[in-house]
Amino acid sequence: MRILFVHGTGVRREGFDALFELVRSRLGERLPDAKVEPCYWGGDYGAALAAGGVSIPGRRKTRGPGEMAAPSDEEAAEWALLLADPLCELRVLAEVGGGADGYEMPGVRSEGDRVADRLAGLGRDLPEGDEMAALLRSTLLAEHYRDALERVGDSAEFAAACARVEDAVAAQEVASAAARALVAGLLKAAGADALCTGDERDRLVGLLVDRLGGTTRAPGGKVALVLGKLALRVATQPALDHWRVPLTRGVVPALGDILRYQARGGPLREFLERQITAGGGPAVVIGHSLGGIALVDLLAMRAPVDELRLLVTAGSQAPFLHELGALSGLAPGASLPAGFPDWLNIFDRQDVLAFRAAPVFQQDSRVRDFEVSSRQPFPVSHSAYWKLDTVYDQVVAAVNTIDG
Repeated sequence: MRILFVHGTGVRREGFDALFELVRSRLGERLPDAKVEPCYWGGDYGAALAAGGVSIPGRRKTRGPGEMAAPSDEEAAEWALLLADPLCELRVLAEVGGGADGYEMPGVRSEGDRVADRLAGLGRDLPEGDEMAALLRSTLLAEHYRDALERVGDSAEFAAACARVEDAVAAQEVASAAARALVAGLLKAAGADALCTGDERDRLVGLLVDRLGGTTRAPGGKVALVLGKLALRVATQPALDHWRVPLTRGVVPALGDILRYQARGGPLREFLERQITAGGGPAVVIGHSLGGIALVDLLAMRAPVDELRLLVTAGSQAPFLHELGALSGLAPGASLPAGFPDWLNIFDRQDVLAFRAAPVFQQDSRVRDFEVSSRQPFPVSHSAYWKLDTVYDQVVAAVNTIDG
C-alpha cells in the first residue's frame, strides 16, 4: 500500500521536508507495511512573483508616471484612528478639556450645554432638498444616520466633553470632534458598502460642524496634541509604504498558491495524477488544505483513478468551494461521480479554513467527516492536524477498511 502526502498552501521545500518526516514517522508507526511517499508541489506549481514584486506600490523617493502625490499623512492617520474608535477625540476632550471653574451662573446654559442642545436638535429625518441629506444618500450612509446620532449623543464621552467646556473656543473644538465622531461612526457602520471620497467625508464634517456651532479644527488643538503623534505612529502612509512590500511578499506563498491554483490549476492536477499512478498498486492519498482541493477536483474530473482506494483531506475548503459553485472539478450542486473513492474529511472547528463535507453530499455514503480538536486558535489550528494522534488513528482505521 502506497500513501501519498500532499501538502497545502504556502508550504515550501524546507517546511515540507520537516512536515513530511513527521507524517511519515507517525503513519509508519501505525502502518509499518505501507510506503509513505512525499508529494511536494510548492516549488514547481506554487506561486512566485515572476517580476520580483515590482507591481507592489511601496516606498518611493519620486513619483512614477501615473502616480499621485501622497495624501496628508496626518489626515489619513487621524481618520484611521476615528474609524477604529469614532469617539476617541471626544474621549480626549472629556479628559483634558480644562474643566469648568465652578462659577457657572445658575440657570444659565453653558457653552458645552449649547453644543449638546444643538446635537440633540439635529433632525433624525433626512428631508428632500437638504444638502447633507443628499450627500448621506449618495454616499450610502443615510441608513446609519439615526444610529450614529444616538451613539454620539448618548455617549458618556460626549456628555463629559461638553461638561468640561469653559469657553467658546473649547465649545467649538467639542462641536468639531462630535461632527467627526458622527461621520466616523457612519463610515464604520457602512464599512465596505460606503461610497464616500475624502472630499465628501470632509464636506459632511463641515456641514455638521456648522450645525453644531463649531469651526474647522485648527492645528494645535488639544485633540491634535494628544492623538497626533499616536496616529502618525500607527497609521501613516509612510508606515504602509515601508511595510507593504515585505508584508505582500510574505503572503505570496499562502494566498498566491490559492489564486494561482484557481486560475491555472490544471498543471498541478496533472502532476498529482502522475504521482498517484506512478508506483502501481493500491494507493491512499492525504491532502492538506489546498492539496485537498486539488485532489477533490482531480478525482471529480478523472474518476475512476484505478490505483486510488481512499482520499483523506484535512483542513480542506473543498466542500465550501462546492457550495459556492467555485470547485473546478464539480459543477454547482452536482454529486460526486461514480468512480470517486471513499473520502474521509477531517476538520477542526477552530480552523476557519476547515469545512464539513458530509452535509454537502448528504446522500453519498462514501463521504465521512471526523472532527478533531488541537485546542489551538486559528491559524495554528490549521497546521496542528499532523501532531494529533486522533488524525493518524482515523487514517489507519479508514485504510484498514479498504481492499488491499
